[in-house]
Amino acid sequence: MIDVKDRSYLERCLELAQTALDKGDEPFGSVLVSASGEILFEDHNHVSGGDHTQHPEFAIARWAANHMSPEERKEATVYTSGEHCPMCAAAHGWVGLGRIVYASSSSQLNEWQKEMGRPPSPVKSLPIEAIIQDANVDGPVPELAELIREMHMKLHQS
Repeated sequence: MIDVKDRSYLERCLELAQTALDKGDEPFGSVLVSASGEILFEDHNHVSGGDHTQHPEFAIARWAANHMSPEERKEATVYTSGEHCPMCAAAHGWVGLGRIVYASSSSQLNEWQKEMGRPPSPVKSLPIEAIIQDANVDGPVPELAELIREMHMKLHQS
């Protein structure tokens, strides 16, 4: 269940997604939060340069692997504007991060892409639970997902 504290972290993810959009990138943003509620790392998408592995969730997994103990990773939460793609979900699982909370789902993104006449992703869209065993996942949040949808529409209207 998503509570008020979760929403505040998701709102930060939307701010980061807007930063990405303002820089001409796809609107995705993510934060890594410790068990005590401290934001440890945050990032936004950096794929506009051509490297489509530069997702914020993947950066979080790398950072966590290098800066946190396995127990700290397990107790941490990743908040993100969009549900993890399979690459990021696998990285999350391999590193042993805990809960994932997202504002918009991969299936929503797929529908938006179709509405905009965009080509499908070269990577199949799968729910996080199809990638990570025993995943602890919450999302989407309808009113925040609508804001993410608007950001994607702006990106592809320019």
